[in-house]
Amino acid sequence: MRNAGVVNRSAPASAVVPVLVYEDVAEAIAWLCGAFGFAERFRAPGPGGRIMHAQLSIGDGDVMIGASGAEFRPPRTGEVNQYVLVRVDDVDEHFDHAKRFGARVVRPPTDMPFGERTYTVEDLAGHRWTFSQSIADVAPEQWGAKRAQT
Repeated sequence: MRNAGVVNRSAPASAVVPVLVYEDVAEAIAWLCGAFGFAERFRAPGPGGRIMHAQLSIGDGDVMIGASGAEFRPPRTGEVNQYVLVRVDDVDEHFDHAKRFGARVVRPPTDMPFGERTYTVEDLAGHRWTFSQSIADVAPEQWGAKRAQT
């Protein structure tokens, strides 16, 4: 591994970072920060001042967003090609806030058999987001999962 141990202040700290594409990155920044509580790390302008890229953070997680163009495009209506899972402290409070902000409800808060309470919404571009809160400690075998063989 080259440059092991180097910390880059321009890169998100998370090991896994979803990258979502939006028609209007500036609008997406405002909406995601307002509706879901993200904080903007930075934005990068492109030709004509159009925002081409941004990094947002929430808790100890990160997401990057980019402008549509070339091979990148937001999802088409009715098409789900990915979703982002974000852990929050209070799913019901978070849901109420996101709904007031205009998030389109796909599935309201629901207790899941694996010990999580989750809800799923779509943002202004049609990206799906699931927010999750732990409500019980449930052994994987209790809800039908099998541990991976190592």
